[in-house]
Order: sequence, then C-alpha cells, then structure tokens
Amino acid sequence: MTNPEISKLGHFGLVSTDLEKSLWFFKEVIGLEETEEADGVHYLRAWGDFEHHTLTLRAGEESRLDHIAWRTKRPEDVDAFAENLQKEGIEINWVEEGTERGQGKAFRFQLPSKHTFEIYFDMEKTLAAPETRSVLKNQTHKSWNRGVSPRRIDHVNLLSSIPANEFSDFMIQHLGFNLREYVEAPDGSYLGAWLSVTPLVHDIAFSFDPHSASTHEVHHISYWLDNAQDLLRAADILKENGIEFKGPGKHGISQAMYIYAIDPGSGVRLEIFTNGYLIFEPDWEPIRWTLDEMSLGFTYWGDQMDNNPENNPTIKA
Repeated sequence: MTNPEISKLGHFGLVSTDLEKSLWFFKEVIGLEETEEADGVHYLRAWGDFEHHTLTLRAGEESRLDHIAWRTKRPEDVDAFAENLQKEGIEINWVEEGTERGQGKAFRFQLPSKHTFEIYFDMEKTLAAPETRSVLKNQTHKSWNRGVSPRRIDHVNLLSSIPANEFSDFMIQHLGFNLREYVEAPDGSYLGAWLSVTPLVHDIAFSFDPHSASTHEVHHISYWLDNAQDLLRAADILKENGIEFKGPGKHGISQAMYIYAIDPGSGVRLEIFTNGYLIFEPDWEPIRWTLDEMSLGFTYWGDQMDNNPENNPTIKA
C-alpha cells in the first residue's frame, strides 16, 4: 500500500483583532485578491494561486494563526493520514465539506507544540471575477493589479520554546517531509530546521527560542515575488503606505532575498520572499550550519541586528 503524501502548502487561517486593518494590509498594500466573503470569513489569494484561497481572515478577540493547511497528493491520502495519526494517539477533528468555503472534507490536528495543521485534498479552482481575470489561460488574476502583488503562497515559519529537531522529526516521521537545512547547537539540538515536500528549500521552517512566549508561536507567513526587482518595488510600496519593515536582505540559508513587514491588524509578520534555489536531487543531504556561522546563515547581507519591537512580534498559532 502506498504511503500517504503531502503535495504542498495550501493556505493559512489568520484571526485578527482588527479585521479592517488586516484587510487593508493584505488586499490594498500587499495586493491579494478576495475570492469570497462568507459568515465573516474573507478568502484571499495571490494572482498566481489557483485554489479558492491561500489565506483566510476573520475577526477575533486574540490575533493568532488559527491553522496551517496542507494539500495531499491523492484524495484517499486524507483518510490515510487521519488513520496513521490516530494510531499514534493523535486526536483528529474532522472539518466537514463546505465548512471552509471551496474546500472538501478535511481534518485538523495539533502538533505536540499545539500548532494546528489541517489536511485536505479537494479544493475548488475558482475562476477569477471578470474585472480581475487575466487574459492568460495559465494565470488566475491580472498581475500587478494593485499593491506589492506577489505571485503565490510560499511557506510558513513557526516559533517555539521546543527545540526545532523535535518538529523536524515529527514532520519527517508522520508527514513525509524532507530536511533541507538546519542549525545545530553545541549540544546537538536544532535551533532551526527547514523542510519541504516540494523542490522548494522549505515549505515550512521551525525556529527555536527558549524565551518564546509559548510552544506555539508563529515567526512569519510568506508570499513569493518573481525576482529581486519586485522586492525593491515592494519596499517603496510598503514605505508609501506607512508600513515599517526589515530588509531588503538576503539569507544565507535558502539564499533567498526577503523583506519582513507587520500586518497592523493582527500583528503577524509577513515575509515577502524571492530568489533562492530549488532542490531536485533525490539523495539530498541536509545542510548543517552551526551557531557561529549565523552571521552568514540568517543574514548573508542586509541588517544583521534589529532591536525595534515593532519588527519582532510573535502571535500564537
């Protein structure tokens, strides 16, 4: 019997204490398109995302990343993952078809850290409204319609007071992820781990901070831009709209260029991300970094230190 497989990162579910500000940030400044609003939930995606949504936004009394959703490779993989996780004593909560607009049957469960994952397969490939639809048949919305205008969802980075190797072990053993790069502490534990199921360097990353407010924080969510010039354009757009940010810079780990900006509604950190490299080797050996190499690993060039509190928030996931 074939083992169930994850195909890709699907979407983020974000709760905001100031929904109006979050909608302004993600729609007008970042430039995501809204496919639907129902029961107080706004469904958004980038112009190159094909599924119904890659971000949901709703109001709440506490800002948090409600869930991170992963799409399986086959419909039957949803049930198979649920069965495998239950055998390991992990509680499964089913999400009925249509509860989340555009999405079929799914289930949610918590990592040992209390971060919530959602597993699904069926999702509508919603046609864009005529006024935003691209003339290109292989693209959903018009590019550069407004704001920063990222092409697609990219990755998520979770923060915890639990060492990152505990996360990477779980992702490899239970969900079939591959470890791509990691930062090792002198005691052998991991300070950071970057994993993927696609050729991307990471679909998900885990960051360890012993002083983290809880085991289930989020460092950032991320959307992808096509190139470095797009990133420089994004910096101008953010500044014109009064959004403070960190970068542009380049990571050594992943070799990607970045800007970090904060959603003024939820406080979540958004990374706008581009360049980097892809992995096609089936026998890839994870890249090991050490603590004394982090001046290159975390920031190859750009701001090495950032002591501004507004640039270093965390929200629960």
